[in-house]
Amino acid sequence: MNRVRLLLADDHTMFAQGLQSLLAEEFELLGTVASGEALVEAARKLTPEVIIVDISMPLLNGFDAVRRIRAEGNDAKVIFLTMHDDGALVAEAFRCGASGYVLKQAAGEELVTAIREVAQGNSYVTPLVDNSASEPSRTRSQKTTITPRQREVLRLISQGLTMKEIAVELSISTRTAESHKYEMMEALGVETTAELIKYGLRLGLIS
Repeated sequence: MNRVRLLLADDHTMFAQGLQSLLAEEFELLGTVASGEALVEAARKLTPEVIIVDISMPLLNGFDAVRRIRAEGNDAKVIFLTMHDDGALVAEAFRCGASGYVLKQAAGEELVTAIREVAQGNSYVTPLVDNSASEPSRTRSQKTTITPRQREVLRLISQGLTMKEIAVELSISTRTAESHKYEMMEALGVETTAELIKYGLRLGLIS
C-alpha cells in the first residue's frame, strides 16, 4: 500500500526531530524545513500529499506560507500543528486552505490519525478540553440541534468574527450574540470556541 507523502515545517529543532521518527514509521517523510519561505520552495519541488506546518515560523508565518502555496495551485492537504488553542486561529487556518488543526501538546498518535483523515479528504480538529469521555453519565442539554439563528452565529464565529462584529452583522445586541454562543455550547456539550468551530466544520460552515 502506498504511504502518504509528507512534508514537515517547524522551526523548533528538537520538536521536529521527535516528530520525524514517529512520522517516518507510518508515512513517507519527504523532508523537514524550518521557515515559511523554505516550506514554499519545498512544497513546489517535492509535491507532498500532506503538509504539516506550524503557525509561528521565521521569514514567513505558516498562514502566509500556505496562502502562497495555494496561490501556486498546489492542492496538498495541510495540517496546522501549533501550541495555540484559539478559535480565531482555527478559523483562520481553514480560511487559508487547511484540512486539519492539531495542538502540539496532543501530537503523537493523534497527529497520525489527523494525517490519515485529511489524506482521505476529511477534516480534523484536535478534540480540546472535554471531560465527557471520563464522565459517561454527564448530563448534556436535551437539544441535539441548533436553531437557524444560532447556526448564523456559528457561521460567523467560524469566520473569525468577534461577538461585537457578529452583533453588527446580524443587527442584534452583543449580549444576544453571546447568549446564542453560550446556548450552543451548552446544547452541544462543548467548552471552548475551538470546539464550536469543530462543530461548524461538521456542518460545512467553514469553506
